[in-house]
Amino acid sequence: MLDLERQNPTAAHWSERQYEELFQKTEGGCERLVLVVVAEASECGSVSGLRPESGASPLLGFLIAHHVYPEWELENLVVAPDSRRKGLATALFAALLTRTRETKSESVFLEVRESNHAARALYVRMGFQAGGRRKLYYANPAEDAVLYRLKVP
Repeated sequence: MLDLERQNPTAAHWSERQYEELFQKTEGGCERLVLVVVAEASECGSVSGLRPESGASPLLGFLIAHHVYPEWELENLVVAPDSRRKGLATALFAALLTRTRETKSESVFLEVRESNHAARALYVRMGFQAGGRRKLYYANPAEDAVLYRLKVP
């Protein structure tokens, strides 16, 4: 996951330790959701016709979300550069919405780099509405975050 995230300069950059903590059980009233899309290499082909090149990681994308009732925060959504525009982000997000409804949650929120126009367009297509800004929220490079929220029916 860390390698894939590093290939995406506009992704939220986490430390190796933060990724490790995703897979450790926590106590308390919050829940983390980690969804991954992997390519299946076989003699007969693979899911959606996607196959990793020899020696390449089969990880095509992932989504990380954090739940504190009644909301979910979409913390990171990354798709491999060669796998973009194939519906993977939409599929990951649809799975998050399913979990949001299962937990009877009211909304999903996120922040995204102001310059990440592709992600912002995706979120608007999914029904998110911009609702604020965090000045200089991101580092390397320093940049504002645009806040989005989606009310879940």
